[in-house]
Amino acid sequence: MERDYVESSNIESIGYDADSETLEVEFKSSGVYQYYNVPEHVYQSFMEAPSKGQFLHVNIKNAFPYSRV
Repeated sequence: MERDYVESSNIESIGYDADSETLEVEFKSSGVYQYYNVPEHVYQSFMEAPSKGQFLHVNIKNAFPYSRV
């Protein structure tokens, strides 16, 4: 999956596959995680959020199943 680099103190890059609704997040210190069943509007809001880390913590981390890649 291709990821785009983002401005964040904790997140290096973010990618999204619309067909499988999979969000991929590369953290600067803890590797790559995939979050499943994430609607595209959530991904778009994530990419537009001024604080990527805060958005992830509040809207994604405990709302969607995930695994470390």
